[in-house]
Amino acid sequence: DGRHWLVRVPRNERAEAEQSADLVALRALSAGVRTRLHFSVSAFAGQTPINGTRAIVYEFVYGSKVPLAGLDVARATSIGRAIAAIHALPTSFIADSGLPVFTALECLRSCVTIIDRSAATGLVPAALLSRWEAATEETRLWQFQPTVINGSLSSDSVLFGGSEVTGVLDWHELRVGDPARDLAWLLGSQDESVPEVAFDAYNEARGGGDRQVRQRAMLYAELELAKWLLHGTELRNTDIIDDAVNLVTE
Repeated sequence: DGRHWLVRVPRNERAEAEQSADLVALRALSAGVRTRLHFSVSAFAGQTPINGTRAIVYEFVYGSKVPLAGLDVARATSIGRAIAAIHALPTSFIADSGLPVFTALECLRSCVTIIDRSAATGLVPAALLSRWEAATEETRLWQFQPTVINGSLSSDSVLFGGSEVTGVLDWHELRVGDPARDLAWLLGSQDESVPEVAFDAYNEARGGGDRQVRQRAMLYAELELAKWLLHGTELRNTDIIDDAVNLVTE
């Protein structure tokens, strides 16, 4: 009938767990919730057993992915508005669906845990650790209102039609948490105007109430390197550890 579908089959246990979490999130995003978003979100269409796991069929979301390096001012503006729309969703449906709800204090404690574990490796420069620790001790930084967040946004999650966001994928980390987490990936752009414009569009749409959101986003972006280091140490993979060390010392 001319309609398009996406069929996904997980290749390992981690992918299977993410797919299960994604299904819970997509079901939580009811028709009523989706009407508050100006872009498309995929929907569950069916499933079938295959090779000891299950293939999931989704409604296809149209649009093109654009790498972080390919974002321009217009697309960055649209991203900022799209993220703001997610954060404006009512938090009640998250709790009603049994999805995680984190307070500002719990978000802070999560960061402290990552920093402490990273420090224990002895591989993170002292100056960087000091900066991270100073951020966790800055009280006003953590006085924010938790919102609905996608939780795993990246350039692979956002679809465009021209310069406008037409769809957002990857909802397996859907929760109530720190809005800065959804903005952190934009700070990896080599073009400084991209995060600048995206944050401006976001703050305009949200009313600019969270003045420390960019500072926390920077902390989250840097802690992704710490997570990569911890991942390497857990696997005892010297290639990952060396790569992570190079990134945190740059």
